[in-house]
Amino acid sequence: TPLRGSAARTPQDDLRRGVQSLLNKICPENVLTIADKIACIQLKNPQELEIVIELIFKKAITEPHYCETYADLVFGLKAAFPEFPAPDGGKPITFKSSVLNICQNEFEELIATFDASQRRPDDDLEELRKKRRDRLCANMKFVGHLFLRQLLSAKVVGCVSRELVLCDAAGRMPEEHALECACELLMAIGFTLEAHPSGCAVLQEVLGRIRELQTASNAEGKSYYSKRVQFMLRDLLDTRDNGWTKKSFHSSAKTKEEIRLEQERDLTARSAGRTTSNAEVVLAGQRPFYLSTATSP
Repeated sequence: TPLRGSAARTPQDDLRRGVQSLLNKICPENVLTIADKIACIQLKNPQELEIVIELIFKKAITEPHYCETYADLVFGLKAAFPEFPAPDGGKPITFKSSVLNICQNEFEELIATFDASQRRPDDDLEELRKKRRDRLCANMKFVGHLFLRQLLSAKVVGCVSRELVLCDAAGRMPEEHALECACELLMAIGFTLEAHPSGCAVLQEVLGRIRELQTASNAEGKSYYSKRVQFMLRDLLDTRDNGWTKKSFHSSAKTKEEIRLEQERDLTARSAGRTTSNAEVVLAGQRPFYLSTATSP
C-alpha cells in the first residue's frame, strides 16, 4: 500500500528508476553490458522511448568526462527498440528520430534557462551561469560524439554550427556562450566533418565567420569578446590549421586496460631516460576506431 500522502508509482516511474539505476553503474568497461540490459526493457510507446534517451542525455551533460561512454551506449541501443507509429500518421517514430528531437529539445531548454539567468543582475548568480554554460558546452560535446557515431547527420551538425555563429546574420554578434558551444562542437567533430563532402563546405563557412569574430572590435575600438573567448576561437583555428591535431591534457574516461598500457609506456620511457608528458597528441573530431572504416553519415 502506498504511503499516506504519496502518489502511486506509474509504469514510467518504474522505467525511470530502472534505467537510472543502470546508468549510475556505467563505465567504459561495462558499457556493452549496460546496453544489453537496457535493450531488454520492453518499451510500449514512443513516450517511454523518449524517457530512456532523455535520461542518457541528462547523464551525459552532467558527467561530461563520460561523454564518449554515453555516446557509445546510444550507439549500442540504436537497433534495440522497435519503431512506433506516429500519432499524426506521418513517418514512424524511430530511435534515431527520437535522438534528433531530444538533441534539439535539450539544447533549446538549456539556452532558455541560460538566457533567463543572464537577464537577472544578481552577481551571486555568476556561479549558476557558469554551471549552465558548462552544461551547454557538455551538450554540444555529446551532440558531436553522436555525430561521430553516425547517429546525427553532417547536415544537422552543420546547421547547428551555422546557427551558433550566426552565419546568416552577419550584422549581429553571437553571444559568448554560443561561441563557446561552437568551439566545443567543432573541436569534437572537426576532423570527421571536414572529410565529409557537404560538411567541408559548411566548415569553411563557419571557420571564416569565426576568423572575423575573433578579431572583432566594438565602437570604441576594443575587442568585442573577452580574452578567454578570443583564446578559445584562436585555439580552434590553430587546431584546424594544424590538421586537427592537438595536445590533450584532459582525456576521456578510460578502461583499466588502457590505463595499464599507459603506465607501462611511461615506465618504459623512464627506464630509457626519456621524459614523459601527461599530454597526448590527438586528432580533434576523429571517429572511434570501431567506426573508422564506416561510411560517413
